[in-house]
Amino acid sequence: MTVKELLDKCRHERTAVLATNFYNFETLTAVMQAAQRVQAPVLLQLTRSSIDYMGLEQAVAMGRRAIADYGVEGWIHLDHGGSVELVARCLDAGFDSVMIDASECPFEENVATTRRVVELARPYGANVEAELGYVAKLGQTQGGGFTTPDEAARFVEATGVDALAVSIGSAHGFYKQAPKLDIERLAQIRAATDVALVLHGSSGIPHEMVREAIANGIVKVNLATEIKDNFMRALKQALLTSDEIDLRKVFPRAIAPVVELLCEKYRMAGSAGER
Repeated sequence: MTVKELLDKCRHERTAVLATNFYNFETLTAVMQAAQRVQAPVLLQLTRSSIDYMGLEQAVAMGRRAIADYGVEGWIHLDHGGSVELVARCLDAGFDSVMIDASECPFEENVATTRRVVELARPYGANVEAELGYVAKLGQTQGGGFTTPDEAARFVEATGVDALAVSIGSAHGFYKQAPKLDIERLAQIRAATDVALVLHGSSGIPHEMVREAIANGIVKVNLATEIKDNFMRALKQALLTSDEIDLRKVFPRAIAPVVELLCEKYRMAGSAGER
């Protein structure tokens, strides 16, 4: 099954795939252990900064090896690709899905850049995600730049994109105030488009609110900040209570809390296949 087929399946079943970022061996291990435990598919996400940190070929090889070793269905996705050049490198490296993020550009420029990536990805059979509207980044204020149903319909028609990240009240990073998703807007976008809709910035959003978003059209839920936060909190605690200098003994202690977090998130998305 391709990523596009996966997202189409989620649209039909009113479920979502949890797309999880990984940053090193331990966070990748946590993702895979959780997915194996609840029998969920994995969509492993890499950002530019993670690629720069681990190396493109190394990161892809780690992801592919983990998918094979844990025996789960999985794919690799470029999260927030900021340039056509990076997208091209990732496609050549074997990514199953790529995101081009030109959401901070004017509408027509976003359309042109996204359309270029769609054409670039076609020979690879890769899924293409774009962003319309503006999902606030870490440290920025929430709100503003919400996706409109009319612009979403025009954008999808003009680009031929497979998946669309929409701005409906979520934000990247932790929230300074309680998040509130505009579910009515989401339902209108869903009615106006024939495309897989993506929720970025799910960390810290109550599970029931995420489930409501899934019921109204979201089929891909991105999770990143809570993975990093849970890992680092557990690691800091382990370092405070141990004089151990062997990182191979200390780092694994931070895996279990992330596994527990992810098991709940997979269940939240409706992608767990456990019985």
